[in-house]
Amino acid sequence: MISPWQRRRQPDDVPTPVAVAVSDFCRRAKAPAPAQQVREALALLTEEEDFRVRALTDGEPETSPLGPFAVVDILRGVTPSLAAQRQECGYYDVVQELAQVREEKTPPPAPAPSTPVFALPSSPVEEADAKTGRRKSAKAEAAAVQERIAPKKRTTDADDADAQATPAPQAPDEEEAPRFLKRELPRPRGRFTRVEAQRLSFFELTRAEGKETLEAAIEATEHRYSLLRTLEHRYNGPRGELTQVDMENVLRQHGIMETLEARERHNIQTAYASQRGATGRVGWALGLSPSELQRLVHALKLEEEVEALRERFRNEVLATGHLTHRLDLLGRDKYLVDLGIQKRFTDALRKELERLAKDALPDATDLHSLANVVGRKHGAPAELVTRAFERLNLTEGLRKQLSAQAQSPSH
Repeated sequence: MISPWQRRRQPDDVPTPVAVAVSDFCRRAKAPAPAQQVREALALLTEEEDFRVRALTDGEPETSPLGPFAVVDILRGVTPSLAAQRQECGYYDVVQELAQVREEKTPPPAPAPSTPVFALPSSPVEEADAKTGRRKSAKAEAAAVQERIAPKKRTTDADDADAQATPAPQAPDEEEAPRFLKRELPRPRGRFTRVEAQRLSFFELTRAEGKETLEAAIEATEHRYSLLRTLEHRYNGPRGELTQVDMENVLRQHGIMETLEARERHNIQTAYASQRGATGRVGWALGLSPSELQRLVHALKLEEEVEALRERFRNEVLATGHLTHRLDLLGRDKYLVDLGIQKRFTDALRKELERLAKDALPDATDLHSLANVVGRKHGAPAELVTRAFERLNLTEGLRKQLSAQAQSPSH
């Protein structure tokens, strides 16, 4: 049986996007880890489990701290709170050492001889019977061959139970689980060589030359979070990993924090205007999580301006008079929920459709013809009208009214 803390692959075989996603998740979970430790943790999982890793790291951490081995433990079924407790007490440090010991337990294979050995063909030796010492006949040899190539007989569950009741003696040197040894491959050369970039010192940013580097990085990014992700791969922090506080202190030291804030303010205003006040789509367009967008708006003191923009788009949606536009907005549930007006919008549209259907009842015989009459009078597609009847739960009531109208003597 394979131990849960045993490698299923080599750390170098872990896909780089998966390793980067786990590293970013651990940073957000307040337990940043070096790249080698992240790859050693992900080596405990198989390739088929990489999609589960991405599903976990795409969300926000439920608790902290959570390191790369805690991520693996959560995927094995451990709750995030228990994984955080294990991270704080040093449980995963022991797990990392255990995985390394298990990997190094099996000695490497003996090297092949450097000089080739040419063996002479041996002379044919007559095969003899092990019991009698006599030479086997041709018939006996043919029977032995047939026995070796004959199909194996399948055993039943009862036979398996009897076999398990009397287990065969296990060799003392037999391993409990298979060991995955790294193959000795030739080192890559030329443009295929992979060399990890060496991070520069934090004090390189504090010098006068660092101001030009920061200004160029600001022009290439949209906000401080993407700027931090760009710089943390190139520079160390004063006490380990580069943090957002360290980066902002350097920007204020060079006097370019205002430049970054002006760029962020313009990007947020433009995004809210282009996305018509939808906060979720603004975060997606800027590459920000909901919590990061909220903190950025608060840091820039844009709460009132953002709320004014959202209120303007709320009023536009509720005051739309064209029926086709309102029917189209009915299918955009996420947008209405984001603006917080879904109930108000659906209630108002339901009352309007009830009024329009009541006026068109004398000219209709069934629900399909009723939708055609309403759409023709108000310039809306009949398919949208029919869909609105179904989504607003008006279908049954309109069918009853049409049936009562068909049965009335006046009709």
